[in-house]
Amino acid sequence: MTLPHTDIFRKIPEMIVILSPAYIMLDATEAYLEGTFRTRESLIGKSMMEEFPDNPDDPSSNNSQRLKASIDNAVRTKKTDYLGIIRYDIPVPENMGGGFTYDYWEATHTPVLNASGEVEYVIQVTNKVTERELAKHALAESESNFRFMAESMPQLVWTANSAGEILYLNNKWQEYTGLEKEEFINKDWGIIIHHEDTAASKEKWENAVKNADEYQVQYRLKDKDGAYRWFLARSIPRKDENNKVQMWVGSATDIHDTKLMVDELVASNEQMAALSDKVQEAYERAETEKQTLETLIMEAPAMICILKGPEHRFELVNPIYQAVFPDRVLTGKTVSEAIPETVEQGFIDLLDNVYKTGESFIGKEILLKLYNKESKQMEDAYFTFTYQPIYETGKIIGIVAFAINVTDTVNLRNKLAAYENQNQG
Repeated sequence: MTLPHTDIFRKIPEMIVILSPAYIMLDATEAYLEGTFRTRESLIGKSMMEEFPDNPDDPSSNNSQRLKASIDNAVRTKKTDYLGIIRYDIPVPENMGGGFTYDYWEATHTPVLNASGEVEYVIQVTNKVTERELAKHALAESESNFRFMAESMPQLVWTANSAGEILYLNNKWQEYTGLEKEEFINKDWGIIIHHEDTAASKEKWENAVKNADEYQVQYRLKDKDGAYRWFLARSIPRKDENNKVQMWVGSATDIHDTKLMVDELVASNEQMAALSDKVQEAYERAETEKQTLETLIMEAPAMICILKGPEHRFELVNPIYQAVFPDRVLTGKTVSEAIPETVEQGFIDLLDNVYKTGESFIGKEILLKLYNKESKQMEDAYFTFTYQPIYETGKIIGIVAFAINVTDTVNLRNKLAAYENQNQG
């Protein structure tokens, strides 16, 4: 069937396809053909429902039903129907590798009426929003992971923007103070900080924000029963590649019993005999908190490891990190021993710099060539990761590495780019 203004229509730089009310594809723009990996000869005259079925590898997929319902609704109401964001995997032709893509789309279906007022055509305008949605999902997952860890920790945790204005408080604040977060967030914290400690803590915080420096102070916080307990508050700035503060992350740890213990022992040498038992109790509490953090790391849905010392020795490796190196023993070995191919690729230099300078490193879609024991060849893998220093008593003792394997995403993007270049050629 030849439609009016066919040549002009096909050159529109949007993904548009014209359907019959029975879902038969009558014509499409070149942008639509390119975005769906189809030729005009292979597409026109076929049913959209049959040409773009649900992904058989995803049993929960009902996308074709939602697509059909939107088209039917446009035909029934004779009004444009908007199909919201939907994950709809597109089958790839066998000559391009086969399988299905991983894509998100949004679309509108607009009916075209004939002289009798009946629907003759349906115009589908489609927009691929995969990158936007993946970015949203990644951000949401990152925020969810942080909140999970923050809510699981026994400390009072907060974050602030670059100006020092509080953005987030975990639920431990409300449990301890008995106040709604809105009652003191970005307000006068004098309502919960002991009046003798307010001025000093405020001055130190203002200086830390001004100088983009670490904040640490001891103060007494009032609990929901009106009693005060000593806390050690500490906050560090997260900086970008230009050394500008992006945000602050802080915590307040209850040190009341420990502080009272130390004060008592300092006041009386006769109580030295009790020091050992009380220090042991404090040590056991610290060990319990350490074990809680280790559990969070081992169960986190991302690659996480802890490297200790200037030689970067693996101390803790979670299962997702270990899965990238299934045939290697990591724990107890240095990075250069366990993954020798990282040496020439510059990763040891990055770790050395973080350990020496204390400056975190953020890498996005960085290539790492790994040796495959089965194929006996080097294979490309891509990771987005951060290296952050670990401090103890003010000194760097190690590095925590947080990574996400983005190899599939990079390979798919490269394959699509190569296909586009081939078509343009």
